[in-house]
Amino acid sequence: MLCTRQFPITVPDLIIMPREFPRTHRVGEQVQRELAALIQNELKDPRLGMISISAVSVSRDLAHAKVYVSVLGSEVQVAESMTVLKHAAGYLRHKLGKSMHMRVIPELHFFHDRSLEEGARIGALINQAIASDKGNKGEE
Repeated sequence: MLCTRQFPITVPDLIIMPREFPRTHRVGEQVQRELAALIQNELKDPRLGMISISAVSVSRDLAHAKVYVSVLGSEVQVAESMTVLKHAAGYLRHKLGKSMHMRVIPELHFFHDRSLEEGARIGALINQAIASDKGNKGEE
């Protein structure tokens, strides 16, 4: 059997193009890292509970950043932590300006991220459904 292909094979579709990675995404990730460190090391308010920054979304003009925060605790602790973060937004922005070398530092807007709570609730519902299915199979 004779091979009639010419080598090297060049297929334009297989050329891997660099992935688009816009500046707003890079700035958002950097803001997330810097804010996590600042909140952990700089904010000493006792009302601030166990928080983690889930995501940061930066506007195209880099003027505003939506900071999504997960808070471990009750609704009262969530409300207190969000109040502390909203009051400390100016201070955190000032500290971001010193650590990040950018012309414009985004204004910080904090939002409570309920995705972890919803994920836990849905997981519990799935486990409950599986347990009830096992119980129904045992009755048959």
